[in-house]
Amino acid sequence: MTQPIAIQIVSDIVCPWCYIGKRRLEKALAERPGLAVEITWFPYQLSPDMPREGKDRAEHHASIFGAERALQIRGKMQELGAAEGIAFDTPPGARAPNTLAAHVLMYWASRSAGIDQNLLAEKLFHAHHVRGEDVGDPVVLAGIASEVGMNAAEVLNALREGTDEDTVRDLIDQARQAGVSGVPFFIFDGRYGLSGAQPPEALLQVLDEIAAGARTH
Repeated sequence: MTQPIAIQIVSDIVCPWCYIGKRRLEKALAERPGLAVEITWFPYQLSPDMPREGKDRAEHHASIFGAERALQIRGKMQELGAAEGIAFDTPPGARAPNTLAAHVLMYWASRSAGIDQNLLAEKLFHAHHVRGEDVGDPVVLAGIASEVGMNAAEVLNALREGTDEDTVRDLIDQARQAGVSGVPFFIFDGRYGLSGAQPPEALLQVLDEIAAGARTH
């Protein structure tokens, strides 16, 4: 039996392009329903110096881009997101979080039998980008964890204790040392790297090349 194609995705929950990239990968995979893949998510922080309590999201974006430019970017992302079935929204009071705890939760999911890390990624993206929830808040994260079958009380206690935060920081550092400077970054079969939210056609080209190689060996 052919081994599944390993797809590693380096991303940050607050990155809208990472959410779009996830959707586009799903479109590509839907074109190859017989193709076996194994998706694993790896952490990255676009704002590692974000305070642990986060900041007001609209104010944070305005401080980076300027208020007018931030509104233009938000409108463009809403337009792009709509094409991928994502209703990007920034409701009043939405937070720009520190995503370390969310990445710790994703790390636990990757090491927990029976927990779908890909589903957890979807729920975290949706919570931040669509519902405007604070995914830096351990209580919010524990609630999301319970939706994928994790124990909310255990998750909340471990997050509050900072369990595995150093391990996840090390993983983020490894990605940077490997040359990842922007996300999403896709690694296929440990050999092919693609940066950015690539169109499904570009993803299919890589998947088909790997699959063809597997058939000839």
